[in-house]
Amino acid sequence: MTTTLSNRLLQRWLLGLLLAVPLWLLAYAGLDTFATAVIGLLGLTRATPLGEALHFFFYDTPKVLLLLTGIVFLMGVVQTFFAPERTRALLAGKRLGVGNVLAASLGIVTPFCSCSAVPLFIGFLSAGVPLGITFSFLIAAPMVNEVALVMLFGMFGWKVALLYLGLGLLVAIVSGLVIGQLRMERFLEDWVQKIARSDAMHAPDEALNWTQRFDAGGRHVREIVGKVWPWVIAGIALGAGIHGYVPEDFMAAIMGRDAWWSVPAAVLLGVPMYTNAAGIIPIVEALIGKGAALGTVLAFMMSVIALSAPEMIILRKVLKPRLIATFAGVVASGIVLVGFVFNAVL
Repeated sequence: MTTTLSNRLLQRWLLGLLLAVPLWLLAYAGLDTFATAVIGLLGLTRATPLGEALHFFFYDTPKVLLLLTGIVFLMGVVQTFFAPERTRALLAGKRLGVGNVLAASLGIVTPFCSCSAVPLFIGFLSAGVPLGITFSFLIAAPMVNEVALVMLFGMFGWKVALLYLGLGLLVAIVSGLVIGQLRMERFLEDWVQKIARSDAMHAPDEALNWTQRFDAGGRHVREIVGKVWPWVIAGIALGAGIHGYVPEDFMAAIMGRDAWWSVPAAVLLGVPMYTNAAGIIPIVEALIGKGAALGTVLAFMMSVIALSAPEMIILRKVLKPRLIATFAGVVASGIVLVGFVFNAVL
């Protein structure tokens, strides 16, 4: 590649990014306005179940696709500086659990819903980060973040918020450790394994110029976003339908204080649903006001934001069914235990 041609290509990339980044930020900042405008054109408001469901769909779909595109592009560029094998060795070489603690801690400061956390999960996998560590992040990011903690503190006090923080992190760390020890990398979809192997075979070239690094980012977007986007839309469509029709009275009846089976029933009930921490807190407050047990309701909350059906649909493009089932089973078991602990001590 001649120097003149290389400079021209770099100028095109820089110009494109100079335009794309502000547009990305504007689009992300205007998601709520966009969704509200769309349902307004349809003659609906968020006060109706249909309006709330459609608002959720038109808000979350572009949000997740924007995050997916931006994060995957950035990870593609970053990988040209760091060999995946070196990254894997760095994290895998730490004492047992340290990588999982770091990943779960990162999840606290990334206030993503379960579907929004998937893009970074995919980026970690493609960069060669061990599977169990990536799952610790995927579990912690939606379930234990500052939004959930602040809202729980405001509603129930510091003891509940602190207990939720500790037990939520414990679920994320232990679940990641268990999945990591099961050595289930072979249950990643073939195209994900291919990307990881391909990246691992090529150490970073210090001589790469910025045009080639940006090209690598664009290639990552085509390879990953091009395969995942239909599953994103399908998953969020399901979540939107459920989100708009939450039967609070029915759920409160199940989450009573006496029945031993109320905690596992609440977890099973929460899995098909989908919302983020901010969206589920008002439902938690309403359920407790109707007489539901705090531990049972918090277990329900954890399952909604950490094990949503839309998340599973999106992950299906990345993970094979056995790995998805293992992930769901391990995390659900941890959440059930958390619910029993909350009910026992509060």
